[in-house]
Amino acid sequence: MLPSPHSPSPARWFRTLRRTKSTEQSSKLSLSVCTELLRKSREALASGRTLQEEFRLSQLEALMRMLVENEDEFVDVLHKDLHKPRFETVLSELILVKNEALFAVNNLKKWMNPEYVARSLVTSLDECFVVSEPLGVVLIIGSWSSPVQLNLVPLVGAVAAGNCVILKPSEISSHTTELLQRLIPSYLDTECYHVISGGPSDLTDLLELKFDHIFYTGSRATGQQVMQAAARSLTPVTLVLGGKNPCYVDRECDVGIAAQRIAWARFHNAGQSDVAPDFVLCHADVQARLILALRSCLLQFYGPEPRHSASFGRLVNAELFTHVRDLLLASGKVAVGGEMDEAEKYIAPTVLTDVLESDPAMQQEIRGPVLPIMTVYSADEAINYIRRKEKPLCLYVFSSDRKVISNMMTCTSSGSFCANDSVLQSMMVVLPFGGVGASGMGSYHGRCSFNTFSHRKSCVLRNTRVECVTYLRYPPYEDRSLSLMMWASSLSRRSQAWCQIL
Repeated sequence: MLPSPHSPSPARWFRTLRRTKSTEQSSKLSLSVCTELLRKSREALASGRTLQEEFRLSQLEALMRMLVENEDEFVDVLHKDLHKPRFETVLSELILVKNEALFAVNNLKKWMNPEYVARSLVTSLDECFVVSEPLGVVLIIGSWSSPVQLNLVPLVGAVAAGNCVILKPSEISSHTTELLQRLIPSYLDTECYHVISGGPSDLTDLLELKFDHIFYTGSRATGQQVMQAAARSLTPVTLVLGGKNPCYVDRECDVGIAAQRIAWARFHNAGQSDVAPDFVLCHADVQARLILALRSCLLQFYGPEPRHSASFGRLVNAELFTHVRDLLLASGKVAVGGEMDEAEKYIAPTVLTDVLESDPAMQQEIRGPVLPIMTVYSADEAINYIRRKEKPLCLYVFSSDRKVISNMMTCTSSGSFCANDSVLQSMMVVLPFGGVGASGMGSYHGRCSFNTFSHRKSCVLRNTRVECVTYLRYPPYEDRSLSLMMWASSLSRRSQAWCQIL
């Protein structure tokens, strides 16, 4: 009897079994391994090497060199994980990290210098300044959707600030995680920086360890788990969490440009993004034109068969495919796209119309190439809808009316805001990026990343030669001394010259 064509050969079966046993063993050892890596990191931190500007610069330059020398490998693993085109990998992953590292290299000396504050007459002989010191050993937990930049951009900030780092990329983007595990020890200091892998159970164990800061990007559910674990040891956290990013298209806008910029952001990386528009609130007067423009854009971007386009990706795994498919089938009406292939984890770029607020696609984060469009009849209606929901990570508006843009910006709250484009505000080194409310806390990018991973320590170096004023604070307390101090305080309200009497 011939073997089934789906039956693995003995050699293949043995290799699979060996990998399974290896994975099980690694999982069991993960907590002890992480404990040992944490100990080594604390010893490296105590040695003081990360305090030196030269050391930090050398590590940042090595990180840039790693990206340049291994560009083809990064392109390959991201294609395996996400079917990501080379163009998207270079533009939205590698260049972003290189820009962050180069910005840090060019500004590190200034960031590390003490920041002196204004002195008063009383402190004119003293030194008053703020110094930025490393937090210590930090844990960075990166997401799978853009697994290079979401792991390495925070790493740049942590390295620049002088911390030791344990980096945990997502197990979902497994090929990228394996590459980071192999390359980072070859380029960065092996005692200060470590890369680990593991699944959800390993993360639970890892969070039991005491870090000096935890930086997490990903889902709200896991973000809550991270925060609960951190609270037990009073560990500060930065959380950048996904959710529903609204996009309002006003009656007064360039519909063609709006369609191009929305479609690019929504269907980039097959819709697997925390920062792309998750749904559109479209003014009724322009909705028909917007749908036609989106159909035209998708034809221009990906051709009549997006499945065969080298510019369109795939969903990362079968679980996400099922999630996106179910949302698509249960919400609104398909106006563009809708084709699916479970074997390829392929869902065509899809636009949904006649969407209701109660539809599943308007209640859950989509994380796929599906764009629901809900009709509104005014900008105020869109604002009221956004304000009823949790505060989003990103908010977008397309309008040529500056009053509409201003009202949308001031009457809503979101982690970031962008008018007449999408995603760009999350990619700029000169702008902090992060969430608010349910979309997270804290921020990063550029100088803000350095500050996130630093403790800003207030320092006063007092002179001991002048005691003619400060003696008033000492016991025994007398009404005359209190009167003089209150008089000096009244002067400080009219002039900054006497801002400190103590």
